[in-house]
Parts: sequence; C-alpha cells; structure tokens
Amino acid sequence: MKLKKPAQAAAGFPALISTARHILREMSPTRGFRILAKMNQKAGFDCPGCAWPDPAQKRSSLGEYCENGAKAIAEEATTKKITLEFFQKYSVTELSQQSDFWLSQQGRLTQPMLLKPESVHYQPISWQQAFALIGTELKSLDSPNEAVFYTSGRTSNEAAFLYQLFVRMYGTNNMPDCSNMCHESSGTGLSQTLGIGKGSVTLEDFDQAEVIIVAGQNPGTNHPRMLTALQKAKEKGARIISINPLAETGLVRFQNPQDFRHYLNGGIHLTDIFLQVKINEDVTLLKALMKILYEKEKKSPGKVFDLEFIQKNTQGFEDFLKELENYSLEDLITKCGVSKEKIEETAKLLTDTKRIILCWAMGLTQHKNGVANVRECVNLLLLKGSIGKPGAGTCPVRGHSNVQGDRTMGIWEKPPAAFLDKLSEVFDFQAPRKPGYNTVEAIQAMAEGKARVFIALGGNFLSATPDTEFTAKALQNCQLTVQISTKLNRSHLIHGQKALILPCLGRTEIDLQKSGLQFQTVENSMGFVHATQGHIQPASTHLLSEPAIVAGIAQATLGNTASVNWAELTENYDRIRDKIAQVIPGFENYHEKVKNGEGFYLPNAPRVGKFNTPDQKAHFSLNPLPENPLQEGEYLMMTIRSHDQFNTTIYGLNDRYRGIYNERRVVLMNPEDIKAAKLEKLQAVDLTSHYEGEIRTAQHFLIIPYEIPRQCVATYFPEANVLIPLQHFADQSHTPASKSVVIRMKAV
Repeated sequence: MKLKKPAQAAAGFPALISTARHILREMSPTRGFRILAKMNQKAGFDCPGCAWPDPAQKRSSLGEYCENGAKAIAEEATTKKITLEFFQKYSVTELSQQSDFWLSQQGRLTQPMLLKPESVHYQPISWQQAFALIGTELKSLDSPNEAVFYTSGRTSNEAAFLYQLFVRMYGTNNMPDCSNMCHESSGTGLSQTLGIGKGSVTLEDFDQAEVIIVAGQNPGTNHPRMLTALQKAKEKGARIISINPLAETGLVRFQNPQDFRHYLNGGIHLTDIFLQVKINEDVTLLKALMKILYEKEKKSPGKVFDLEFIQKNTQGFEDFLKELENYSLEDLITKCGVSKEKIEETAKLLTDTKRIILCWAMGLTQHKNGVANVRECVNLLLLKGSIGKPGAGTCPVRGHSNVQGDRTMGIWEKPPAAFLDKLSEVFDFQAPRKPGYNTVEAIQAMAEGKARVFIALGGNFLSATPDTEFTAKALQNCQLTVQISTKLNRSHLIHGQKALILPCLGRTEIDLQKSGLQFQTVENSMGFVHATQGHIQPASTHLLSEPAIVAGIAQATLGNTASVNWAELTENYDRIRDKIAQVIPGFENYHEKVKNGEGFYLPNAPRVGKFNTPDQKAHFSLNPLPENPLQEGEYLMMTIRSHDQFNTTIYGLNDRYRGIYNERRVVLMNPEDIKAAKLEKLQAVDLTSHYEGEIRTAQHFLIIPYEIPRQCVATYFPEANVLIPLQHFADQSHTPASKSVVIRMKAV
C-alpha cells in the first residue's frame, strides 16, 4: 500500500495516461481508438457507465467520453475471453476465493453455462436447454410471486420493456432493480413534491444557471463528464457551492484534457464555497441556510423569496415557515458542523439569485431520511422560484446509464395503475395489481423461502446489495439463480441449487437479428431518449442480445399468445418500439424519432412550470432533523467509491484523487479521532456494526488519516457492505442506508 497527498486537480494529463493504460491492457491501440471514436457519438454507442447526457448538437471530435467511461469500455470490449477451459480449470470454490478485481480481469463470458446441484464446476449448456430449464422451473412454482426478476440500469429500453411485459404476463410485479438501491429516495421525494420522479433540468440549463449546488455527490469519479458542464457554467459566470463531508478533488479543480489552456494554467477552480457538512446533516444545513434567508426576507419582503411563484404554484408555504421558526440557528449550525460564516456567505450568494440548479446523488439518498433530504432540497428551490425556468431546477444525477429508462419502461415493483391499464389493453391480458418485492423485500423473501427463483438481467446483485452475508444465504436458498451478464462477477459464485450464466452482447457490439442490423435506445439522466448501436464484432458467436434472451425465456415459459409473438418482436426492434409507443405516453412515433442518431425529450411538467400532483401544485414539505446519536467510541460510516471503480466493477486498486494506492480495505478517519481513540496511521482494525442485537464485522481495514468531520468515517463499497443491516433503509423508499451506518473499531 502507498499513500500520497490527495490530487490537486481532476482529469488532465493523468486521466489521459490512465485511459491509455486501461485500453492497452485490454486490446490493441487500433481497436481501442476505433471503439473510443464511436463512444457517445450520434452514430455510435452510449457509454455503459453513468447517465450524464451528451451535448445536443456539436460533440467533441477528440472524444466524447471520460476516463472512467474509457475504463468501462476497456472492460467490455476486451479481447480476453472466458472459455469452457476456464470453467474446467477453476471450481466455483476456487473462483470464490479470488478478489472482485481478479474476477473482472478474466475477460468476456462467451457461452451459456450451468452449475448443477452438487457440482463444483460450471458446465456448458445450449441456449434452448437453458431457456427450457428456466421455463420448467418457473412453471413449477406454486405462485408467480415465488420468482424475483432483478434489473440492472445498463439494460436498454427495448430489453427492459420486453422483460417487464414477460414478468407481468407471467403474473407478478416482483421486479426489484438498482433504482431501489440508489435514487429511489429521489423518485419518491420528487414525486411527492413536484409530481414526477425525475429531475427537471436539461444540459443546456447549466449554461444559464447563476448558482449550481452540488450536494452529496462526487462527479470527478462518478460522473466525470459533468465537470465539463460545470466548467462551461463557471466560465459563463455561474457560482458553484459544494456540500459534502469530503473535499473531493473533482469539485476543487478541473483540468479539461481537451482544453490546452488547462495544461498551462493548472485548470479551473470549480467550487466557490465548500460546505463540509457532517454525514447525514444535509437537512440541518439546508434549514440553517433557509432560516437566514427567511430573516432576510422578513426585512425585505419579496426581495429574497419569489412570492409570486410561491403564491401561484405552491402549497404548504405558511406551514413550512411556521415549522422553520421552531429551530434555533445556533443549534442548527452546531449540529451540521459547518461554520456560521460559511453558511452566511452561502445565504448572501443566494439572496439575489433566481436561477439555481441543485444536483445530488447517493450522498443524500442512502440514509434513513433519504426522502426527507430530497424534499428539503426542493423546499430551497421553491423558496427561490427556481423550478420551471431556464437555468434552474432539480438535478438528481443517476449513476447508471439507463436506470432512468428502465423505470420509464415499467421496471418497477409498484407501477401506476394507468400504466398497467394500458399494458393490459395493448397486450390483451390482466396485468397483476399486487405490488411486488423491492430489493430489500426480495432478499428477505428469498431468505424466508417465499421466493425460490432469482433472475438478474445484468448487474452484480450480491455485491451491490447490503448485508452481504445475509444476502448470500438468501441467494443460496433459491432452487435456481440466473445471471444475464457480460463479465464474471461475485453473483455467479453465490448461487442457488442450480445456477445459469447467460452471456449477452455488450453496448459496443454489433446486434444482428433476422431483419438485419439493430440499434437499441436509452434514456439519460435528464429524460432524453436516444439510440445506441454497437460497431465491433461480438466477443463470441454464442452471445445473444438482451432482448433475444428475454424473448427466449418468455417463449419457453409462456409460449406465444394472440398479442405477443416473442420471436417476431426480436427479429426487428422497431416492433418493440411500436409497442412501447402504444403503451407509454411521450413515445409516439418512437422509432422514427431515434433513427439517424437523433432523439427526443420526454414530457416533464416541472421543466415548464407545471406540476402533476393531485392539486397541480408544487408542495413544500415538513422534514424533521435527522437523528444520528453516537456514543463514545462510535462513528457514522458512509460507503464511497474509489476512482478505480464504477458501481461494483473494480477497474484497479488505486484511488488517485484521494492518494490511496494498492489497497481497498481502508477507513478514512479524522486525525483528531485517530489520536483520541489511541489508534495510529495504517493500523489494522476490525469494523463492527450493532443493530437489533446482531453484530456484523468487516475484518482488517487500515486507518487512513483524512480531512473528514469528527466522528465521521468513510469506507469503500462493496467491501464494507457486510456492515449494512438489511433492515436499515430509508423511510418510504426502502433505499439501503449505506451512507449512515453506526460502527465501532477494534484494533487487530
């Protein structure tokens, strides 16, 4: 392990070197250049990483991608392959003993594989045999509700729509997805207050914003292309406020690799005001900020708050102010950990500002009060009238490339009645109405034997979910687990009595069906739908597309009906898009809108100053202060990503921006806390969490002194997921509270 000082700027020349190193590790320079040239271009393929939008018109000829996007492509387009000989060489037990990084480096999966009961090696199986096995298992269940159908955010709109159609025709709404684990709190909070569970801004709004607030988010690692948007906004006069327990490099200074000026001047300083809040004290900080604004408003009525907007478009304003008056500013400042001077400086900046964009990610959503965090963000924007105008609005930044599109397509355990009504009408069946299992409920159901078949369309379920040991036992309790994947991961090795690995095409690969070359579509974080089409030969002739795999399972389970011929739908994806257009509002003339590299925005009422709540008003909300009581020797832990990972995929063992190299089992800790606990730098400790009489332990973590508030610590996931109890989740949204886990430490 090596420690260095945290990087002073994000991206720049080091990002170019890292990009080249990862590409060349997986393929030839010619292949790498050819693939990257098509990435995020109108006639190319969409990055399988984050959901940050592409520029609407002109795109960079040098490359419309970031370092971590290039890493994702290197992983997918690698020339390394996992063949039959690999599975003959390694037993499942032997593979289980390898690290997640090692597993991801073995290459692309190339053919369907079956693990039989009592067997120690995966064995080859034909596609038809695999589909028949799944169909037999599903039809043998006493109830469709004994099956769970998980979805990753990488799945295309076409595959997601077919998947939810099959699952509902089968008879259940058991469709947990990765939204449950990240931005479900955003969708819940935004739906309650603004009437839609999506953000309201477009990429163009960043060019017109006066202030951009980035809360609970680390764009330098998780959404690097966002830094370019922040750079452009800053150059046009916008001020940037960062709210985070860690001073992340990407929000301090940015060196745009495509801007020659940045190599000469060291890049652009992005953050104007950094508010280093304690973990999960964002509501407290926002209340302190709004309380100061309220005092200013009382002295100059109508000069600070947008009263015309509030009176015309909102409900609950008076109750909100009455509740705000109950708090002491001094108490709020003490509790949140941010100095009064910093909060007053922020309030002064916001006083005369109307065009405010508020961005956030899992630093706000993955808490017990995650929904309240989101609603409090909306309160601030409503006070300023910063909704429904250019340069203003909500911006939840999604962490997976089509997680928002999956939900639009109906991947949801509790879909609205109107969607089910239309689905039933178009496909002539009665869609189930009983809410299905979300992710937390699905794990509990498998553990209790209520769910006996688990199918995952993408993702790494075990590593992504909380309470790792409990989740592992739940999966092992199933009679069949199915993983539709491109690469080997931990979820292939923790399995049911029988297990299938079904390898699928990646985003970069040519998808040739009976009618010819196909493209698919995705929806970005700002509600823009566009095409994605691969350009390289598939890693294996045995690979099928995700729509083809879903159709094969559906055919084997349900057969054709008068309204659904599964094979015909996948022969030409325009037919799938025609069906989507019949079911989902906003998709009229769908395939015509996305041909030739074009796309379209979906309807978004708050974007135009309207609200699809029952009373057609935006709603102020009352959100209590978070409760994070800590005893002596306890710390509040949040899980974070390193710079060498995306979600559960580990690209390497370095966190360049934080100066941590060759190690992931680390705990970032305030130096004063280290001293008070009589611990030392790089000392090994076991971390334990104590919930409802149960003790969970994560062994052998090394202490890293870091600039983080007192009694707050940070660890990487998935290494620390074992500490997160399954029952520790956000109110209403059930999002696992991975960012606020009470732990203790014990020296090894």
